[in-house]
Order: sequence, then structure tokens, then C-alpha cells
Amino acid sequence: MSDSTSSGEPENRFRAPLERDVYAGLADLGVSGAQFGGPPLILGHRGAPREAPENTLASLRRALELGLDGVEYDVRACASGDPVIFHDATLRRTTGMPGRIRDVDLRELYGLDAGGWFSRRFHGEQVPILDEALGLTSERRGEPPFHMIELKEAGLVEPLVQLLAERRPPVPCRVASFRRDVVLEARDRGLPAMLLGVLANEYDRRFVRDERIAAYSVGPGGWRTEAAAEDWSFTECWAWAIDDPDELLELCRRPLFGLNTNEPHRALAARALARMQPGSNHPYPIEAPELFVEPETLASPERGEWFGSWDTAASITNPMPFPVTVRASIFVPQGAFDIDGLPRAFDLEAHEQRSIPFRISGGARSPGPDPLLGALLEWKEASALSGSELQPGGQLLLDAPLVRRRIATADGLARRLTTLRESPGQRAATITIRRIGGELQVRLENSGSLKKGHLIARLGDDVVRGGEGLRLRLPRWFDSRPVGVPFSCGVEGRNSRGEPALFRWAGGLPEGLGHGKPGLLVPLMRG
Repeated sequence: MSDSTSSGEPENRFRAPLERDVYAGLADLGVSGAQFGGPPLILGHRGAPREAPENTLASLRRALELGLDGVEYDVRACASGDPVIFHDATLRRTTGMPGRIRDVDLRELYGLDAGGWFSRRFHGEQVPILDEALGLTSERRGEPPFHMIELKEAGLVEPLVQLLAERRPPVPCRVASFRRDVVLEARDRGLPAMLLGVLANEYDRRFVRDERIAAYSVGPGGWRTEAAAEDWSFTECWAWAIDDPDELLELCRRPLFGLNTNEPHRALAARALARMQPGSNHPYPIEAPELFVEPETLASPERGEWFGSWDTAASITNPMPFPVTVRASIFVPQGAFDIDGLPRAFDLEAHEQRSIPFRISGGARSPGPDPLLGALLEWKEASALSGSELQPGGQLLLDAPLVRRRIATADGLARRLTTLRESPGQRAATITIRRIGGELQVRLENSGSLKKGHLIARLGDDVVRGGEGLRLRLPRWFDSRPVGVPFSCGVEGRNSRGEPALFRWAGGLPEGLGHGKPGLLVPLMRG
């Protein structure tokens, strides 16, 4: 069987050009799992940033339309002191304008376009003020949505206290910050304060316990540390920006109060699966392969270099104690792909696993959202499981990304990395990397067709900028984990028209969603 799917031609109701539209339609039928409530609560990280521009009212409303329990958003003060919904300290990424948000007053801010960068459909979307976000309602849930309000700086607690006091009915919320002074101020003013961290650790645990902080939240992988196994019963446990299918299911099985996500459909489905199978420790039912990109093998000037052809295999397991029919498909948010060998439908007995070999070929000019392997599970007759909410007959749509990556090796010898040619006529930049002890030295060798080029690099979750050279500290565990650490690098500068431009070696740059996954930096394996 050979299928071709792209961002312009749907193949059937499960293979679609805009997979988010398909998800939304299935959600209306109860397929998404939105009918299963928490715990944990599931909030939209900056709203629904895959479907609408982050931290706008359109994005926050969309998250609630999808059936999420609430929303998470970021708050900063503009020059006039008004609290507004905005993540970055600078305006450029989401408005295209130079300058810092603290230097622009509310009147000027209202004139900026905070949606056009995402798509023409959202042209003219404004930067919201905090009071607008607090006024959101959720017709689907029939009760006020939950708010996770991240304060990015000091000086915002008092305005928030005043705005919350004016709201009737009261707004259910947690007031979050990475800054301990802000967390303590929020606590002292009677707000339900939340400390944000990256990984659960003993230092944070003692602070939250001793200072009687209401909640604690960590990022991806944050509840997989040694400290996570300690006693946290004195506070609410949360997680932020959780998108990985395995981790979503794992956290939905923990005594977790809530989490936020950029993948609302996937998170709701994971929670539904956890509720259907209380006490289960089975892994996520879809095991999707990673696709390693080697631009030199299939490069062409006409289409760019974020392409590939892969003979690979996925596995799908029936998580139910009864037979199901599986309808498999590839969803394509960006680019064009040919699929060979993927069966449209097949039956699985209770807990049966099936390996599915297939070929996928294609891509896009630039790193961006990866294809998704979707599996619609359907069952006709099933007795309700003891202690579960499973009803006779039903459907559940699960998915997992086919992540495209590049690989670089940290070696004592310098290795050259060539940036992607993402547009016709673009002359690639070259960068060298070399390991020196516990550091990675990154050097700009050639800016390509960029003028005034300077380096940008990402290692793990940290993004740094420099001139012609950078030194990045490798994690202490780097040599003991051959899977490597997320890594990308590139060159920022000006193109021939004098406009800001970025040449990148892989995805993960610039910061934010929609730019693909970073590559991997792996240790040199000897022997």
C-alpha cells in the first residue's frame, strides 16, 4: 500500500492535512478523552499554542474549547505598570517589533500584532491584559476554569491580589514563579503560591516544606529524580510543559495534582487511559521510532534539506483486557510525506502487541512540527472494569510523534557542522565543535550568506548567544548516557535584504514551539 499525504491533501478521516482539525472533530465525539476529569488537572501551556498564537485570548479560549481544565499563562508588566499576558522580556519573537515589553506602555502594546507571526488567520490578535484572562469562562466544563498564573518578575503580586479580589465567583488559581521572593510575597498576601523548578531536588523540597508553599511544579523529567522519591505530601505536586506520551501517562498515574501541556489532545487521552486502567503500569501503547536526518543524502536546491527516507517500524499494543480494532494513520502538520506499508486497520487481542514496519519519505524545507503516528482504538463490547470508568463500547485516539533529529559527536578533534539550506540560493554557514574536558567549544567558521553573524547554541534547555565562539558546560552525567543531550546550534545575522535571519544546524532554534526538535550531542564511544 502506498499513500501520499501532505499539508494540502487529506487521505481519509484519520489521515489529514491539519491533524489538529481532525483531533478537534474527534474530541467532539468523545474520542479525545475529555470526558474523563482529573486528577490530575490538565491545563493548556500558554493556552493551545499548537493551534493559536501563545498567550493570546484566542489560544486560551481554544484550550478551554478542547475540554482542558484550565490554562497556564505568563505575566509581565509593561511600561505603564499594567500586568499583561506575555512570555518573553522582548517583543520580537511574537510581535516582530524591537524593544522590551517593559519599555512599551499599554496603549502602544494594544497596537501590536501578537498573532500574525503564527498565521494570517490570527492577524491583529492583541496582547491581552491580565484582567481579560481572569475573565475567561468555560461553557464546556460548566464551572470557572483553573488558572496557573506565572509571574515572570517582581512587582506583580499586588496588582494580582486586587484583580482577584474583584472577581465573583472567585477564580481558582495557583500563582507560580521561579523566583523565590515572588513566591514568598504571594504566600504572604494569601495567594496559593507555587514554586517552579526544573528537576525535583532536596533544596526545593526543604524550601517548600519549611515555608509552607502550597504547590511545587517541575519540568519534563522533573519527577524522575532521586529527590522525587522523597516525601512531598506537604504540598501539591505539579508538572509543566509535559508533552512526551510516556511521561504524560506516567504522571497521570501518579498522585499529581495537575500539569500543563502543549499537547492537549494527547494529554487528555493519556489521562483517560490512566483512568480506564487504575493500578496499571503498562507503558504507553504506541512506541514510535525516531527518524535521523542526514541532509546530504537527499538534498536538493528546490526543496531544502529537512528531508529523508526511512525504513522503520513502530509498535502498537492493545492496552485493554479485551479485543480492539486499531485504525492507524500518519498525521502531517507540516510538509509532505509518502507512506508505504502502514495498515489502515487491524485487530488486536487483549494486551497484544504488534510491530508495524513501514517506509516514510519526505519532509519540509525547515525543521518544524513532526509527523504523528495516530492509533484510533475502537471496541464494541466491554464490561466495566472494577474501579474504572470504562463503559461498554467506545473509542480512544492516541498518538506519538515521529521525531526527526540530527546527531553530533562530542570529540576531542574538531568536527564541522553545516547549517541547513532552508531557502533557494542560501549559502550555508559552517560551525565547528570540539570537546575540551567537561566543555564543548563551539566556533563560527563561516557565516555563509549572512552578514554580521554571531553564534547561538542550545544544550539541554539552555540557549546561549555569543560572537564567534562559545563554551558550553556538558552535564556531569554526559559520558554515562550514550543517548546524549539535546543540542542545536546556528548563526544569527542579517540576510541580503538587511533583515534578521537565522541559519541553523537542526531544530530547537529559535526558542518556542513550531521549530522542530533539537538534535542530539552524544559522547564519543570508544572500544
